[in-house]
Amino acid sequence: MRVALVAPPFIPVPPRKYGGTELFVAQLAEGLKKQGIDVVVYANGESTVDTEVRSLYAKSQWPIEGEVFANLTDINHSAWAIRDASKACDIIHVNSAPALAMSRLVDVPMVYTMHHVHDEHLAKFYAYYPEVEFVTISDFQRQRESMARMRTIHHGLDTNLYTWKDGRREHLSFLGRIAPMKGTHLAIEVAKRAGIPLKIAGEIQPCYRGYWESQVKPHVDGKFIEYVGEADLPAKNELLKNSIAMLFPIQWHEPFGLVMIEAMACGAPVLALSGGAVEEVVSHGVGGFICKDVEDMAARAKDANKFDPARVREYVEREFSLEKMVSRYAELFRDVVESRALAAPEAEDIEPLTQLSGGNTIAA
Repeated sequence: MRVALVAPPFIPVPPRKYGGTELFVAQLAEGLKKQGIDVVVYANGESTVDTEVRSLYAKSQWPIEGEVFANLTDINHSAWAIRDASKACDIIHVNSAPALAMSRLVDVPMVYTMHHVHDEHLAKFYAYYPEVEFVTISDFQRQRESMARMRTIHHGLDTNLYTWKDGRREHLSFLGRIAPMKGTHLAIEVAKRAGIPLKIAGEIQPCYRGYWESQVKPHVDGKFIEYVGEADLPAKNELLKNSIAMLFPIQWHEPFGLVMIEAMACGAPVLALSGGAVEEVVSHGVGGFICKDVEDMAARAKDANKFDPARVREYVEREFSLEKMVSRYAELFRDVVESRALAAPEAEDIEPLTQLSGGNTIAA
């Protein structure tokens, strides 16, 4: 079986710093390869994943220069990749919605992993592609969707890439985009309430520059509240393995939260507000605490040093291993290749989706 994995074109696979989807694609690709499956990754030319890589764009297309340009870039990359993959691959796995528009232009089955929160406009768009096999990354996400072909596969992690240590830790950490939905400002409040220093690592995207300037930067003093910039893998390891706990004061319906299992792989318990897939990822009292509010999180931060880093890491190794994730995807790919008719449904059997709210039109 030859599998094509189509990543978005913006960030290298694997990412140097920010890029959860690209990390997922890289680890899935290399995991499938270890199982003896022939894999080709379609990504930008700066990608270093240890498989065959084919590229339309030689360089990363990041930072994104506006939504329209980003969509056109993704569509251009996806159309080229899917057409190329259809010549020699048994199945095509995609990771961005624009790729679905090409599913009926090739005679190869398609699997799509959804990496986003539920969106009613996208849900209407997805309904137009009943022949595509959809993968949700949490049961929380799946329960909000209604596609005909759908299953949940949790993310896994190559824990060999993450380090941990015994001994007392001295600071809290926040790792993720500096954005209101990620709750960076709340992490600062937790640290101040608990009286424990906080180190913040993450990308400041242009659209959230105002949030950084008004809600985060005024509190950063380089001592009690420290911003350390974006973190590559070595920097993540250093930050997390020395953390009393990683704070995850999420303010949206997180579809999974890969950073939570990264933290636990480094032995750092996660203190998270309830929401989205948090309850699926963090076992309360084992991998961290699910907190009621900021006050509760601050109180639990004072006790987080009581967690045994070895047990926290063992939880990830048991529940979110890369091997478990890769095996489930390999099983899915084989099921689809063996059991699904490759021909697309007749167009007249599908009710055309002609207009989304807001005036955006999709041609049938």
